Amino acid sequence: MENGRSVSVLRRHRAKLLAGALALGTAGILTAQTVIPSQLALAEPVRVDAAAPADFSDVVRTVSPAVVSVRVKQAAEPRMMNFGGNDRFRDFFEDLPNGHPFERFFREFGERGDEGRSQRRAPRQFGMSQGSGFFISADGFVVTNQHVIDKGTEFTVIGQDGEEYAATLIGADKRTDLALLKVEADEDFTYVDFADDAPEVGEWTVAIGNPFGLGGSVTAGIVSARGRDIGAGPYDDFIQIDAPVNRGNSGGPAFNMNGEVIGVNAAIFSPSGGNVGIAFAIPASTAQDVIMELKDGGTVVRGWLGVQIQNVTDDIAESLGLDEARGAIVAEAQEGSPAEKAGLRSGDTILAVDGSVVDGPRDLSKIIAAFEPDTDVDITVWRDGRETDITVTLGRLQDQEQASVAPAVEETKTSLDDLGLVLTTKAEAGLGGDGVVITDVDPDGPAAEKRLSAGDVILEVAGMKVSSPGDVQDALKKAEDEGRKAVLFRVESNNNTRFVALPINLA
Repeated sequence: MENGRSVSVLRRHRAKLLAGALALGTAGILTAQTVIPSQLALAEPVRVDAAAPADFSDVVRTVSPAVVSVRVKQAAEPRMMNFGGNDRFRDFFEDLPNGHPFERFFREFGERGDEGRSQRRAPRQFGMSQGSGFFISADGFVVTNQHVIDKGTEFTVIGQDGEEYAATLIGADKRTDLALLKVEADEDFTYVDFADDAPEVGEWTVAIGNPFGLGGSVTAGIVSARGRDIGAGPYDDFIQIDAPVNRGNSGGPAFNMNGEVIGVNAAIFSPSGGNVGIAFAIPASTAQDVIMELKDGGTVVRGWLGVQIQNVTDDIAESLGLDEARGAIVAEAQEGSPAEKAGLRSGDTILAVDGSVVDGPRDLSKIIAAFEPDTDVDITVWRDGRETDITVTLGRLQDQEQASVAPAVEETKTSLDDLGLVLTTKAEAGLGGDGVVITDVDPDGPAAEKRLSAGDVILEVAGMKVSSPGDVQDALKKAEDEGRKAVLFRVESNNNTRFVALPINLA
């Protein structure tokens, strides 16, 4: 299936593989519960008739022409050779007699005969990196990882036959670690399709790439898990596979048995740097959407709400009066953001967006990012013990960096022994603004278990703004009188705001 045709292994290939395995008489048995021996068994064990492929050669032979190596030339910062006017190193070379073996060295890298200059630019250096990729169209579009092409100045795509093609960068998206290259050539390339359906856990997968710069290599395994969050970014939703993936496989495809791309290999978990059977691939559904946006405009445009959010834990749900831990609680609405303009505020728990249920912060980030800027969305929040709908006009997400400065602390103290906290006012701590400063935390107390630390600032307790330790005590007493088992603290730490639920035990 070449000359510009999409290569998915046909059903006849799959039938051939299954028939070969069935001829071997293979079958699997899975037990769904503990079975009591003899006649006391409560139920028959679940039995599954399954077949493993006899080999992967049909899949590999069909899709391999679409898989490429990606070589990236990266510019390095020029080195500066410094021979200061009074430097002993310079003086040594200045005193060399004519014809000395080191004279040439100084003439080329130092400054002999050039008294007006103390620095000389060394020859420009370049770095090289290699990864993997794959064609997704007959006219030469290639998918790879953003971290493969990062800081690149020249890009070369190398086919399975060793043919090299110059490529240009169409666009890259750091948040999902995807990039799109374009090869211009007077030929049609063999390419592959993204899978329409997400793979099942336990399904076979084949990874093809360029590990350690060896060229096209094939490994196989199964899908170990889906929806993995590995802390790479706000849109983590990785497929975990156990097919051996190593350095250089980045950007390469993971295929199902139909020859469709189920994911783009992006990361490995490895204490040693080598494969330990845990690799992560960007799902086809994510990759396809991002690549289409890069192809259309060279960049990915996402909606922006403008809130700091966190998980709703069981104790936070209890303190809010929610029936279960769900949604994402707003720690703070950023100043001037769409959220602030629409009236979202700290303590609101976002339960749904335009009817789509929000399971947590990661889910909310993906839902909002899927909308175009300037879109009006209805956000369902839990506020003051009931659900409320708020309409927000989304903005455009921009790359932003935030500095962190730890607040100072002072000596004047008020103790809340049951919580393991020592507090003072911001004024007594030499700070301005509202809030109460934590000056000490009992390492064995409830506050320490919630990772509160000295220097954190308590802004609200049970929805009430506080400016003194007395305000904190009053809010705790009020929550206890209302029968709460936990009370919600809104805390500022290193310029970030979050909620912490602490148990009430004032008796």
